[in-house]
Amino acid sequence: MTQKIGPQLLKQLTKRYEPNHLVRFKFGRYDVATKTDEEGYPRLLYLGTANEEGTIKGDHFSRRLVKDEHGAVVKDHWDYKGKV
Repeated sequence: MTQKIGPQLLKQLTKRYEPNHLVRFKFGRYDVATKTDEEGYPRLLYLGTANEEGTIKGDHFSRRLVKDEHGAVVKDHWDYKGKV
């Protein structure tokens, strides 16, 4: 079973955030947590419902971001990794 990230959430995930940081926010009825890389791009995504400790129960996605030698993005794809 494959899950997809909707276009509105993808738009939110194209933003750059603080490098090497866990960013948490609400998106509609979902709690979202994303870990960023050294450049501030979201690389790991947890989408679902957070408990009292902040742990999210739901879906896990991983981002494949490939750049050319000039730093331009060649490939940007989110893979569904399963339930968490």
